[in-house]
Amino acid sequence: MKKGILGRKLGMTQVFTKSGKLIPVTVVEVEPNVVTQIKTRETDGYEAIQLGFDTKREKLATKASVGITNKANTTPKRFFKEIRGVDVNNYSLGQVVSADIFEQGEVVDVTGTSKGKGFQGVIKRHGQSRGPMGHGSHYHRGPGSMGTMRPMRVFKGKNLPGHMGALTVTIQNLEIVMVDVENNVILVKGNIPGAKKSLVIIETAVKKPNMVKETEELNNYLIKEEVTESQVESETTEEVEVSE
Repeated sequence: MKKGILGRKLGMTQVFTKSGKLIPVTVVEVEPNVVTQIKTRETDGYEAIQLGFDTKREKLATKASVGITNKANTTPKRFFKEIRGVDVNNYSLGQVVSADIFEQGEVVDVTGTSKGKGFQGVIKRHGQSRGPMGHGSHYHRGPGSMGTMRPMRVFKGKNLPGHMGALTVTIQNLEIVMVDVENNVILVKGNIPGAKKSLVIIETAVKKPNMVKETEELNNYLIKEEVTESQVESETTEEVEVSE
């Protein structure tokens, strides 16, 4: 069955396998999601669960959202998204959904809002080629012909300058490289849509719902412990003794 979780894109980095292979990954922070609503065919006409993500102050929340979160016995949330196609019998109101819902090597679809580019021309927006830049050419980066002489209008679908980006984009069949439950982080192979700190949705792949790829073991990265003042003093005294 389908499953999903809401997260926040932190940025891109790279990890290495034991064999030395480099894998570019996108780091997605997935704080524990809370099931705030359960939709059933009897009451709503379809089956789905609503997930709440990213806690915010009650003062900033609307009365409607506060009413929803109060029923789930949780704090107000900044984002609410529905995940359809799930087995609602496996979920309960107020249940916490964490990163361990997915496993390493699982194939997923990631949805996010693409970066906004503002008003752009046809070369950047649609990849059209420019005109000659010299020899008296007065046409450089224009949109080109508007169409036929008759019926004296521009047909629908003509590539023209306009607003670019800020669209809901889904990239399919991405692979999960690592699931870090302790730090609430999921590493997704490759890039995903959206700017840093933007909301993304990780769901089971539509085209390959049950596919889990074989993955290589990753190198372990140790976090350096904080050095205390006593340790620094002991190290300096040892150095002095050795120098003497």
